[in-house]
Parts: sequence; C-alpha cells; structure tokens
Amino acid sequence: MTRQELEHQLLNLSLADKAEIIQSLTKNLSMSGKGITKTPGVCGGEACIAGTRIAVWLLVEAQQLGIREAQLLQDYPHITAADLVNAWAYADAHPEEIAAVIRANNEVA
Repeated sequence: MTRQELEHQLLNLSLADKAEIIQSLTKNLSMSGKGITKTPGVCGGEACIAGTRIAVWLLVEAQQLGIREAQLLQDYPHITAADLVNAWAYADAHPEEIAAVIRANNEVA
C-alpha cells in the first residue's frame, strides 16, 4: 500500500477513528522509548534506562511493590526523575512486554 492509498483510507474514516489513530501515533512517536534502550546481550536484551543496566521491568515491579520514586532515585543515584518518566512511558506503551518479563523473572526466582 502506498502512502497516498493509506492517506485516502485515513481521510475516509470517522472522526472518532481518526482521533484514535492520531492518539496512537502520537503516543508511539513521543513515548516509544525516549531514553530507553534495548541492547542484545545486555540485561537479556530487555528495555533499560539508556546508558545503564537498570531494566524498566525492575523499576515497574518496584513501583508495584510500593517503592516510591524518591526511594528509587536514592537507590539508583545515577538515574534521574526524567529517566523514571521515560521508564513509566515505555511501560505504559508496552504493558504486555513488561508484564511478561516480570512474570518470567518471578518464575526463575
């Protein structure tokens, strides 16, 4: 399908469908991993805070266990509040991935 064909189809959608697609694309473009990296061979290739080996799933699990952001920043002094925002945004954009990794790591433990 060409871009022009796709554009034609999009223009024929209802306003609600257009709004949903715009929201999805915006979320994907703005939160698809800014400050988050996946490097084969590093932390099993899991999503991590850029420049660290701190996995997003680990931070999400800590949050689920009731650990507050202030404590996470104290425990991991080389990350910033912006890094946590990026981690939460990544987790929100990829909930199934994060849940699966948390489950897998809890099964191993």
